[in-house]
Order: sequence, then C-alpha cells, then structure tokens
Amino acid sequence: MNSWLQASKIYLERRVFVILLLGFSSGLPLLLVFQTLSAWLEESEISLTTIGWFSLASTAYALKFLWAPLVDRVPLPFLTNFFGQRRAWMIFSQLLIAMSMLGLGQSDPALDLWVVALWAVALAFASATQDIAVDAYRIESLDEEQMGAGSANYVLGYRIAMLTAGAGALFIADIWGWYVAYALMAILMSVGLLTVLFSPEPKSRFGVETATQMQKITDFVSWYAHLPFFLRSVIVRLYEAVICPFSDFMSRPHWAMILLFVALYKYGEALLGIMANPFYLDIGFSKSEIAAVSKGYGLTMTLVGGYLGGILVARYGIMKALLYAGILQCIANLAFTAQALIGYSVPMLAITISIENLTAGMATTAFIAYLSSLCNIAYTATQFALFTSLMNVARTVFASGGGWLADNMDWSIYFLLTTFAAIPGLVILVWLIKRLPVQDRPAVL
Repeated sequence: MNSWLQASKIYLERRVFVILLLGFSSGLPLLLVFQTLSAWLEESEISLTTIGWFSLASTAYALKFLWAPLVDRVPLPFLTNFFGQRRAWMIFSQLLIAMSMLGLGQSDPALDLWVVALWAVALAFASATQDIAVDAYRIESLDEEQMGAGSANYVLGYRIAMLTAGAGALFIADIWGWYVAYALMAILMSVGLLTVLFSPEPKSRFGVETATQMQKITDFVSWYAHLPFFLRSVIVRLYEAVICPFSDFMSRPHWAMILLFVALYKYGEALLGIMANPFYLDIGFSKSEIAAVSKGYGLTMTLVGGYLGGILVARYGIMKALLYAGILQCIANLAFTAQALIGYSVPMLAITISIENLTAGMATTAFIAYLSSLCNIAYTATQFALFTSLMNVARTVFASGGGWLADNMDWSIYFLLTTFAAIPGLVILVWLIKRLPVQDRPAVL
C-alpha cells in the first residue's frame, strides 16, 4: 500500500501537473468542430445532409502526421527564438484556435454557411497542430517514470475540456447565444496559453542514433553541394524532417514487430467498442439509459482507470504495465458476454460499463506512455503522430468486420471472440519484453 501511495505522489509533480492543463487546452476545440457545432447547425435549420458533410472539417485530426515534420523541425519567426521550438508552436496554434473560435462564433450558419465551414476547417487545423506540439512537449519534458502519470493527466484534462465544450457550451448558448458560447471557449484557451508562458522549454537531448542521422544529413548535403543554396536548403529540410524520422525508427531492432504490436494491442477493445451501442439497444436498453450509465459511470471509471494506469506505469514500468493492463482489459470483455446472457438489467449494465471503462482507461494510459517512449527526442512530433495514426487506422480497418461477425453469431459468442482478439497483441508484447531490454530514451550526448 505504501508503495502505491508513494507512486501516486507523482501526480503532484510540477511537470506532470502542467500536462493536465495542456490536456485541457487540447481537448477544448474538439467538440466545437463536432457535436456542439452540429447542434448549432441543427438549430439554424441546416439539412442533416449538410451537417453530415461538416464532419469533413475534422479531417485535419486524421492527417496531422503530414505537417508534423514542420512542427518538429521548422522554426517560427520571432517566436522560436524567444520561446523555443515546442512552446512557439503551442503558442502559435493556441492563438489560431482562439481566433478561429471567435470567427466561428461571429458567423451565421443561416446566412454564411461557407464562412462557417471555413472557420470550422481553420479551427480543426489549428487544434490538430496544437495536438502535435503538445504531444511533443509532453514526451520531451517528462522522464520515463513520469510518462504514465503524464498520460493519465493529459486524458483527464482532455475529458474535462470536452465536458466544458460540450455540455458547458450548450448551456451557455441556451442562455446567451452561440457567439457568447464560442467567445467564452476562446477565453478559456488562455489556460493553455498561460501554462505555456510559465513553463520551461524542454531541453534538447540527442542520442547516439540521432548523431548517426546528423552525419547522414551532412553527407546528403555534400551530394547536393552543386545546387543553388535555396534549393539545397529545401531538399535538406525535407530529408531531415521526413526521411530521418522514418530511418531512425526503422534502424531499431524488431521495428516491424513493434508496429504490429501498436496495431493489434487494442484490437479487442476496437471490436467491442464498434458494436457496444447496437448491442445495448438490441437487448432492450433505451438511449437515455445508455447515455446515463455510459456518461456517468463510464466517464468516472475511465478517469479512475487512467489514474490507476499512471500509478501502474510508475510502479512497474511501461512494459509490465502494458501487460498487466492488457490482460485485465482482455478479461473485462467477458463482462459483455455475461451481460448478453443476463439480458436487460440496468445494474448489470452499470457493472459491465464500469469494468470495461476502468480497464480501458488503465490500458490507454499505459499505451500512450509506451508510444511516447518509442519516440526519439529529435523527431518527437513526427514519430508520435505517425504512431497514433497507425493505431487509429489499424483499429478502424481491423474493426470494420465487427458488424459482419455480430450478424452471424450470438452476442455472447461475439464478445467472447473479442476477448480472444486481444490475445495476439499480448503475445507480441510478451515476445518484445523477452527480446528488447528495458531502456530509457536515447542517451544524451
């Protein structure tokens, strides 16, 4: 017990608490492009078809890896010299977010729908850019033993912000109107801005692997010495920002197995999640019952799970925490099998969702910490964006067959299958633990 209490003190450390505030800043814009904006469009009597097309504004979140190399390597005029690379990009993106929120709030969907769409795209782009910079800052500013707690705090701040921009914004809009709602959200971006202003820039730390990459850049420059300076500079920038992060990762032992593990670790959860709501409705739960239990018990248990996951990482290390949380998450899927056998029962639904969200929160925190530990400090933004994109795309593709499976078997069998679907990822994890020694991030030169 004392060791767990000692591990929990990590949440009070300054650098870890800063991540909570940055998580809030990252989560605030999301629903203002999604659900909150959809409610405003519906109130303005915009057709459902058009509202559906507005979801394309969020494409920036899926494509952020395309400009992550810019955030990683390209300095911003004036800001980078004064604040440093990471803080400069966070400040820049946060100012763009606040400006986009104000622009969106001043627009009128009934009169200028295209203007609303342009501001929504700008907000999503600025928000995705902030995510890139915040992820890089989080990874570079925390020690390895702080990664779990930092990931948990990030998720907590993100969830609080989503509640603020979701239910909070709707409540404000109902009383004072949409402009006030979006303007107040823009003011709340000052939480992130002030956090960045009063936080130090992470120290640049380059390992032996990075030194090798730098030598390759030097050799690359010599090959194009005959070209004009401007053209040579552009080619070198592209090589440094795009090729080097891939080359660095692919130089590591068992990199292909690592990528396969990233794709499969949460496969069982993905199969479960895509069919959860159809399952609830099919066995007789109303939408109100689902919302009440999932938003109440579910959110609470996700946050508790994230907190426990952070302690697990601090207590046992990232790899063991991944294994323990992954096993618990795998077993938790059996609660849905029990729910399918019992049928309609609100108390059982509360237990089922509580177990699933608790273990999913633990596994998510450990997984984010693991992805963070994979990043070379020299290419943090690019590599983390690539890892998360692979995770999301793989989960989407692999889980796409869940509907066909559910159509062709009983719910109890389906959820039993999701339990087994989590096993390949755990097997690969055990394989990696045996073959890759526990390492800190690349050693500092």
